[in-house]
Amino acid sequence: MRRREPLPILLHRRRIYIVPTGFGLGFSLLLAVMLVGALNYANNAALMLTCLLGAATAGSMLVAFRTLNGVSVGGLRAGTARAGEPIRVSLDIAASQRERMAIRLDVAGREHVVVVSPGAPTAIEFALDTDFRGWLSLPRMRLHTRWPLGMFRAWSWLNPDNPVLVYPRPEALGPTPFEPEGDADRGRPRAGDELAALRDYRPGDPRRQIAWKLSARHHGLLVKDLEQPAPKEDWRLDWDSMHGLDDESRISRLARWVDEAKDSGRRWSLRLPDGYFDIAQGDEHYHRCMTALALRP
Repeated sequence: MRRREPLPILLHRRRIYIVPTGFGLGFSLLLAVMLVGALNYANNAALMLTCLLGAATAGSMLVAFRTLNGVSVGGLRAGTARAGEPIRVSLDIAASQRERMAIRLDVAGREHVVVVSPGAPTAIEFALDTDFRGWLSLPRMRLHTRWPLGMFRAWSWLNPDNPVLVYPRPEALGPTPFEPEGDADRGRPRAGDELAALRDYRPGDPRRQIAWKLSARHHGLLVKDLEQPAPKEDWRLDWDSMHGLDDESRISRLARWVDEAKDSGRRWSLRLPDGYFDIAQGDEHYHRCMTALALRP
């Protein structure tokens, strides 16, 4: 199965292949020798044993096929990662009837073994290496099993058409966003709800700010000074404000600014040549901005 196909994918008899393993071929050769010997010496006990072992071998082939038949693959989930970092991907495997033992998924050079219970899906997690930003196609996967005796391998190829998004790699070092001057009170504390200090009462101070308990142990009235720091300045991130940089360098710098704004608790806006994200903050705003940067041509 080399063409892409959307999830969910249901495995059925037309897409499940089965071949004997090396152990299965060796065991079949042994059965053939036992059969020749039993017929040559007219040994009924040896002939019965050979037939029983042969029937068990044929039955194991059917069990291996039925382990994959009816299995559905879907429910793809991906974490967030920047270019150059591995991205975690989770794939759900479910079966409507009976428990499926020792199902293996080969992806990205690694093998993952799970037991699928009927009803609730079982998640298989794996990591994919990333090199570039944007959509990353999932690699071709193989779902297979050697259950129950290891004599036969049944497998099916999976080629999901469900790419995952990789965020751009932020630059390591660089300037902070340009902030317009002119706000003389930026960063100064202002009236609020946090206790900053105690001072002597002055006429006109509101009665609710008088520290009555502390004033009882003092020769005069004491007033609580309430203030809070001014909020951090909003950042306005603009594509056109960076001169002398190519497109990829601008994307890396904007990605770093978005990361710093989110980590510092600031609000920010982002202006791109084909879109504008108004001033906001939080995870949803962050993912919208990073997605737009990741999908830039």
